[in-house]
Amino acid sequence: MATMVLNGPALNAGLDSGPARRPGSAADPNMGVREGLDPTSDAAIMLRVAEGDETGFTYLAQKYHRPMIHFLFRMVGNQAIAEELAQEVFLRVYRARGSYRAEARFTTWLYRIATNLAVNYARDTKNERTAQTVYLDQPDPETGMSPDLADDEPSAEEGLLRDERMAAIRRHVMALPERQRMAVLMHKYQGMDYRQIGEVLKLSESATKSLLFRAYQTLREKLKDFV
Repeated sequence: MATMVLNGPALNAGLDSGPARRPGSAADPNMGVREGLDPTSDAAIMLRVAEGDETGFTYLAQKYHRPMIHFLFRMVGNQAIAEELAQEVFLRVYRARGSYRAEARFTTWLYRIATNLAVNYARDTKNERTAQTVYLDQPDPETGMSPDLADDEPSAEEGLLRDERMAAIRRHVMALPERQRMAVLMHKYQGMDYRQIGEVLKLSESATKSLLFRAYQTLREKLKDFV
């Protein structure tokens, strides 16, 4: 299923693509913005996708497909579901290509779609506690690496308590309020800064900092016996 986003004809067969927007037309809200963009940037490429550039869409799908699966896997804890949701994310990007505004970073727009989709999935399946189990300390299925929650390097004691620590992290992250959970994922796993996370969650930069501070403060307090 993941191959469909990388295949133009297969993608188009399943979509009502609608007319492409013509560059420089009176209805083009990005006409003034595009002049200052690096033509190789994601934003510039996405604007060309809105004008009918299928190659540009394939490039963006290939570039972000694997990171998107990793991001969604951390939210749903299931590889197959993460791959299906990633597929849906790129289908929605393609369908909404004409509405893209270059004032926002492409990644901000992309992860907003992904975050909304994952949250809606959990609610729609009426299995939110299971679907939103976040495996913050679980090794990445591809690299085998596991990012550390705390700022310091993991100690030898943490290594010995790894299994117990993983279970505790899963339990306490799952208990975080929804926005805190999403912010932690974007901050720790996608390397997104406060401004980018705020744009996805529709919060100010200061509110995002406060949100993450509260989330990490809660997790460190709950996990104080493991760090």
